[in-house]
Amino acid sequence: MRVSGMLHLLAFIFALVATWIFISSYISFNMKTLRLPRWLDLDSQAIPVVRTKCGLSKPCPDNFFAFKISSGAANIVGPTMCFENLVIMSPVKNNVGRGLNIALVNGTTGIVLTQKCFDMYSGDVKLLVKFLKDIPEGTLVLMASYDDPGTKMNDETRKLLSSLGSSYANQLGFRDSWVFLGAKDLKDKSPFEQFLKNNPDSNKYEGWPELLELEGCVPQKRKAWPSVAAQ
Repeated sequence: MRVSGMLHLLAFIFALVATWIFISSYISFNMKTLRLPRWLDLDSQAIPVVRTKCGLSKPCPDNFFAFKISSGAANIVGPTMCFENLVIMSPVKNNVGRGLNIALVNGTTGIVLTQKCFDMYSGDVKLLVKFLKDIPEGTLVLMASYDDPGTKMNDETRKLLSSLGSSYANQLGFRDSWVFLGAKDLKDKSPFEQFLKNNPDSNKYEGWPELLELEGCVPQKRKAWPSVAAQ
């Protein structure tokens, strides 16, 4: 009886040890299988955030300038111009005005030369004509409308704007919405331009069409422009 009892005791102890080993192995296995792979361990590594110049939808390649131009919204919110991550003109900077807002940038270095606004409703159009004629060769010209860019427009200003690469200068009129980037020495039409006619049947803001936004990458060599499209 003593031998039989001893055997039962040993069998019980063996069963407990075997059960403990099985449970330990099972738990260890499941912990390994539930552990996330290193590339999914989001808490242990930072996710890089890609930031583009001027908030473009995608970065520009090397030897290209990034830009974004927004027209004014009716006569309430003024236009905004950004070039190479530098805001040149905006309502926040308090350097925009009714009519045509223009910024000049050196087409080789990307340095901002000047920015001005010209009242095209009650201002003197001769000031705009002189400004356009004095633009140096190789200069990038950024333009945005605000409220009314066309009332004072005449044949001379339209011709000068067309020489910068504009396709819509001859159509620009009362309260039209327009954004444009051209150059003094551009021989072809610029691909960087948007135009929206003032139309009571389709205007978003009663007497004004909706604002326009133009963004893109400008090659430093203007001869490459015809093959480059705005984003």
